[in-house]
Amino acid sequence: MIDGNTLIAWGFKPGKLFKPMMETANAMRSGGATDDAIFAALQSMVPVEMTMRTNGKPFSVAMAVPETQHERDNAEAVMRHMDALMRVPTIEAGAVMPDACPAGMQEGTIPVGGVVATRDAIHPGFHSADICCSVAISVFDRNDDPKHVLDMVQNVTHFGPGGRKSAWGLPTPLAGRIVANRFTAGLEGTADHHFGTQGDGNHFAFLGHLKSSGKLALVTHHGSRGFGAQLYKRGMAAARRHTSIVAPKVPSHQAWIKADSDDGRAYWEALQIARDWTKANHFAIHQRVQQAIGNKVVDRWWNEHNFVFQKSDGLFYHGKGATPSWSGFSPDDSGLTLIPLNMAAPVLIAKHRDNKQALGFAPHGAGRLMGRKAFLRQYQPALPVGIDYRFYCGKPDLSELPDAYKPADQIKALIGSFELADVVDEVLPYGSIMAGDWEQDAPWRKK
Repeated sequence: MIDGNTLIAWGFKPGKLFKPMMETANAMRSGGATDDAIFAALQSMVPVEMTMRTNGKPFSVAMAVPETQHERDNAEAVMRHMDALMRVPTIEAGAVMPDACPAGMQEGTIPVGGVVATRDAIHPGFHSADICCSVAISVFDRNDDPKHVLDMVQNVTHFGPGGRKSAWGLPTPLAGRIVANRFTAGLEGTADHHFGTQGDGNHFAFLGHLKSSGKLALVTHHGSRGFGAQLYKRGMAAARRHTSIVAPKVPSHQAWIKADSDDGRAYWEALQIARDWTKANHFAIHQRVQQAIGNKVVDRWWNEHNFVFQKSDGLFYHGKGATPSWSGFSPDDSGLTLIPLNMAAPVLIAKHRDNKQALGFAPHGAGRLMGRKAFLRQYQPALPVGIDYRFYCGKPDLSELPDAYKPADQIKALIGSFELADVVDEVLPYGSIMAGDWEQDAPWRKK
C-alpha cells in the first residue's frame, strides 16, 4: 500500500493533495501499474505554481485630468490599486472608467469603475458582495401625479439592510434552482425573505420623466441583497481554497475559482441565479407600483453593472461598478443601458459603443472623490433643492447627497469624449427614495 511516507520518500510535499494522490496511487497499483507510471501520474496532479507578475499588464484609463487635490488623490489611489491588480497572473486586460474611485484598503483591490478580463478564472472579489448591482426602468403610459407614484413606491417596498416580515414569496422556479446549486443551497430562506426589498447606501428608487417624451418613468437600483452577499462569502471560500494550492503567494482578496472546473461551473451558474433573482426583484417592485397606481407600462428593461460576463473570446470580464456597453452582453440585452448619476441629476439612457480599448464598458454612475467618512469630515453638504427626496428610515444619509459624487455633467461629457456609450435620452428627476442613515434611526431596529 502506498501511504504518506511513500509519497514523502518519492519527493512529494505533504499538503491538501496527499489524500487524492494516495487514492490515485493505490488504485493504479491495484490495476497493475508500475511505480514509474504511478510516479508520473502523481507528478501531473501537482499544479505548477502561479506567481504574481513582476510588472503589471497595461490598462486603459478613461478618467478626467485631475485638477484639484481631491481629484489627484483619487486618481493616484485608483492607479496604485490598478497597477497592483494587473500583476495577478489570471488577468489579461484592464480598464478604468470615468467614475473610478478606490473600493478598499488592501493593495490591488479592484476599484469601483474598474474592469478586468481574466482567463479561466472567476474572481469573487472582483464583483464583491453586491452581486449583480443593477438598474431597472419602467416607463408608464399615463402621466400620473408623481408625488402619488412616489408615495406608492414607498408603500410597496422597504429600504435598508436585512429582510423583512413582509416578504413577498420567492418565485418557485428560482427557489428550485437555488436548492439545486451547491453554492446557493441553504440560502433559499434568505432569498425569500429579501425578495421585494431595496438596498441601503447608494441604492435608490428614482422617479422622473423622459426628456424625449415626457413619459413618467420609475428607476430602481439595487443588487441581490443578502442572498448575493452570502453567495459571495461562499465563492470567496472556494476561491481561497483553490488559489492556496495553485498560487499560494497571491493575496487572498485576489483569489479565484478555476472556471473550467466543477466549482467554476457551479459558481458561474450560481451567479446566473443571483442575476435572475435580482431581475425578478426589480420587476416585482415595479409591478407592485404599477398595480397600485393602475397605470400601463409601455417600456421596461434593465442592466447590471456589477457582475461577470463572458465574451466570445472566452475571457471573463469582471465589471466592478462598470456598465456593459456592447451588443449581446446578456441574453436579455435591450440595446440600451441606464447610467444613474446622483439623486438630483438625470439618469442617462445610453446605446452601446463597444469601445475595445475600454473593454466594452461605460461608467455605472458618477463615482466618489473620497470615502463616506472623509467626505463627512470635510464637508457640510446641503440637501438638494427642487426635488422630492426621501429617506426611508426618516434620517438623511448625508454621504449620499449629490455633493458626495463627481460632477454629473463631467461624467456625461467623459462618456462622450472617450466614446464609451451614446446617450440617447435621459430621465429627468422628480424625486427619489433612499434608505437613509439607518444605523441610528431605522424603524425596524426599534422595539
